[in-house]
Amino acid sequence: MSATVPGPSGFDLPELMTWDELAELPEELARNIELWDGVPVWGRRPATAHQRFMVRARNALETNARRAVRDAGAPCAKHCWEVDVETNVFFTADKSSFLTPDFLIRRCQPLNADTHAADVVLVGEVLSGSDTPSRRTWKMDRYARAGIPWYWEVELSSDRTAVASVRASARATLSVTDPSVKPLRPISYALIQEWRPADGDIVLPHPFDIRITWDDLAP
Repeated sequence: MSATVPGPSGFDLPELMTWDELAELPEELARNIELWDGVPVWGRRPATAHQRFMVRARNALETNARRAVRDAGAPCAKHCWEVDVETNVFFTADKSSFLTPDFLIRRCQPLNADTHAADVVLVGEVLSGSDTPSRRTWKMDRYARAGIPWYWEVELSSDRTAVASVRASARATLSVTDPSVKPLRPISYALIQEWRPADGDIVLPHPFDIRITWDDLAP
């Protein structure tokens, strides 16, 4: 097979891969790769600051998820959520298409079960230098087409020492009045709210009641 663009240390990948072939790679390489329709997509391991704020976001959301479960009275299929970081979200049964968001909220799953898009209610990314506008749009488009209701972005300050803003977007269907016009992306995400430190707490009632203070996201 011909190779794609070389990855770390000059390591080349075939143009197409299966999940089983990916699993045979060394872990330090495999964890940097996502698949889309069998095509390997190189990512970059995030810097320390990126990882720190990714974990802060996860911990803050988990605190809210635990409170929501407690307030519901007892865990059940409708009121049970799990929060995690860097977890593969599979879009196909054969695992030939998956992305790995920085953090996510999913409905409770059996221990060690794979995470499929149908089980995920929120995905989020801590933006970094590799998140170009085209790459961000590409990922958002795939999450939206898979039916994931909420998408969050955490933007860091220019010196990467604090969170500068948090944006929450909801999955939406675009409608146009002219039937001859076909939207390029009929299903996408619409920005619902953006918070900055001066705006006060991050508060949103979906996918459950969420209240996050800026101290929760402090380094």
